[in-house]
Amino acid sequence: MDRLRLFAGSSNVGLAQEIGDCLGIELSPLEIARFSNGNLFVKVLQNVRERDVFVVQSFTEPVNDHIMELFIIMDALRSASAKRITAVIPYFSYARSDKKDAPRISIVARLLADLIKTAGANRVLTMDLHSDSVHGFFSMPVDHLTAIPLIAGHFKNIIETSRAVAVATDAGGAKRVGKFAKYLDIPMAIIDKRRIEDTKVQQRLVVGDVHGRDAVIFDDEISTGGTLAVTAQTLAKAGIRRMTMGVTHPVLCGNAISNIMASKIEKILVTNTVQIDEEKRIDQLSVISVAPLMAEAIKRIHTGESVGALFE
Repeated sequence: MDRLRLFAGSSNVGLAQEIGDCLGIELSPLEIARFSNGNLFVKVLQNVRERDVFVVQSFTEPVNDHIMELFIIMDALRSASAKRITAVIPYFSYARSDKKDAPRISIVARLLADLIKTAGANRVLTMDLHSDSVHGFFSMPVDHLTAIPLIAGHFKNIIETSRAVAVATDAGGAKRVGKFAKYLDIPMAIIDKRRIEDTKVQQRLVVGDVHGRDAVIFDDEISTGGTLAVTAQTLAKAGIRRMTMGVTHPVLCGNAISNIMASKIEKILVTNTVQIDEEKRIDQLSVISVAPLMAEAIKRIHTGESVGALFE
């Protein structure tokens, strides 16, 4: 492990520090500053020549600043003769932009995959991409971790699985929730969206048996909490007894906190792929750390072991 170097961008230093603690190494020092004209300055303060380097940076608010910071850090490391650079991106926000679903738009996830390579990355380590297709945009090795077993494991201790049902907020998340339900060995249901052409009113129907059951909603991220609020209302009307939720990425922007507090969801279990500000740490939120999982993946990448074996 003496050939491994771990650096942290400014987006989630706490997670990077936890990863370092799990690996038994200290974060390597960086000097990151901003000039009066807004330009970023990065200086690597430790020898990285012929070292295996990992840079932890989530694409969180301010998203574009953090992306640019990652690019500059990796370019500085490449210039300093690092042997291999792995971009560790716990939350890849632009994974939502994975297809051309409107005229004259950019597929930003593909653009970022190209730019990450151009900036100096030799491989990428990320977690629970919103769209699995983004994995294929990279022309370098990508290790795509999932927090599903971790979150499901915690739910086993707080729910009565004999009466629980896993719920997908829409058909697009059915595959993800299917895996979650399999880990808990419970049935699943899907919220089906229907639009009435005459009035343009959107209806939400529950596909699956949920009456009298305890719902465990699962999604890859919470942004504004709008989907969460409507899902909770729909399930309440369908006769759900209790509601809890598991989420990998707690983005929590806009009216997310007020939407969560107004909902009937008793507990939302999230991970620390996104740093949560103190004012957003309400009682309904419980945070579990993905640091041990990411640290083990980094160790396996460094030593040439299988990362996929973590989930077998």
